Amino acid sequence: MVSGDCDFLVVGAGAAGIAAGREALALGLTVRVLEARGRVGGRACTDLSLGAPFDLGATWLHAAQSNPLVPLAEAVGLSLFDHDAVRDSRVWMGDRWATPSEARDYEEAERAWHLAVRQAVRPGARGMSLADAAPRGGFWDASLTHWEGPVISAAEARDIDLGDYLSTLLVGTNLLPREGCGHLLEVLAAGLPVTLGAPVERLAWDGRRVRAEGLFGTIEAGAAVVTVSTGVLASGAIRFEPGLPEAVLQAVHDLPMGLLGKVGLRASGEDRLDIPPFGGIERRVEEGERAMTFVAWPFGRDHIQGFAGGALAWEAEREGEAAMVDLAFSELHRIYGGRVDKALRRDGAVVSGWGHDPWSRGAYAALRPGRGGAREALSAPIGGGRLRLAGEACHASLAGTLAGAWLSGAQAARQAAALLRSVRDLSA
Repeated sequence: MVSGDCDFLVVGAGAAGIAAGREALALGLTVRVLEARGRVGGRACTDLSLGAPFDLGATWLHAAQSNPLVPLAEAVGLSLFDHDAVRDSRVWMGDRWATPSEARDYEEAERAWHLAVRQAVRPGARGMSLADAAPRGGFWDASLTHWEGPVISAAEARDIDLGDYLSTLLVGTNLLPREGCGHLLEVLAAGLPVTLGAPVERLAWDGRRVRAEGLFGTIEAGAAVVTVSTGVLASGAIRFEPGLPEAVLQAVHDLPMGLLGKVGLRASGEDRLDIPPFGGIERRVEEGERAMTFVAWPFGRDHIQGFAGGALAWEAEREGEAAMVDLAFSELHRIYGGRVDKALRRDGAVVSGWGHDPWSRGAYAALRPGRGGAREALSAPIGGGRLRLAGEACHASLAGTLAGAWLSGAQAARQAAALLRSVRDLSA
């Protein structure tokens, strides 16, 4: 049982919660972090069952030049690798790999696709989806829309707000922690007063203090930040008393969780399918078609990681882990035929399962078309600032990333510290 008082209560020990806890401690606040899972990291989890680090969720440190986690990782001695420098993607055309000339055409089509999407924005226009703006009819258009929608944004293009998509495009280098993003967060959480296996069932914010209750006991704090996903908020797993303001509830509805499912498959022998380390595999698709993508043999390790996003991921997850493994093998069969059955093992496959995880209920949030302002509404102060929400869904430009979650959590801690200082000053 945990009970007592603290200055600042953090609900959730993912990137946002760890950042909030560290920032609050640095500002001199007493802190307690409550985490429902039996581990820290949230949707960043490094699995070792493939014999090497495999990130089930967050994998890259995007926008590295401005990512706050990059200097923190370097400061604790973790090795970061520039994935962009070795990226070697190839595209399956249905019966063969794309030629160098076709690959150049694909790159040119990508530039044209992005230009067309940006030019589709009209002053004062609301409600446009990414699908509304995406060009159609070109040889590569469907593949590019599939990539930018389900694969990158974890949602179908028709379900993604155009303005938000453009505001959250990532610029800069993509770095990989060799030991995994989940491991990085474990290291950064060291020393925080975290209670694991402590889901908050009720959170009251109607008095001068915030009170959290659950099987762990009762904790009161001068201010609190809740860093759970919008999927968990929408599920009602935490009972807020009084209920969250209507504007916040609307924002939760407007930022539903997308899904990027991930599967890890280990090699069964020496066959590496003629793909180099960090080799990317994707397939050209037609309008309405869906496909998985893959990154092979990261760091020369003996596993392939596959990604399925949007509706394809939700469908596979509803059918269970075996369905995701079957989907990956089916996709690779299109290219390699029976060779893949000898090259890769089904047994021991690792599947992310974020959609049915009760403490995630998805991978990251995608804004519904026409619902601009929801990210700001989600992070607005509640109860005079005693309560705030934080996480990747709250960040206006780095949504869906560890960096966005981290910055959101740290900002919530700074705001709480300012509030508590003002309260103390007034009572002095």
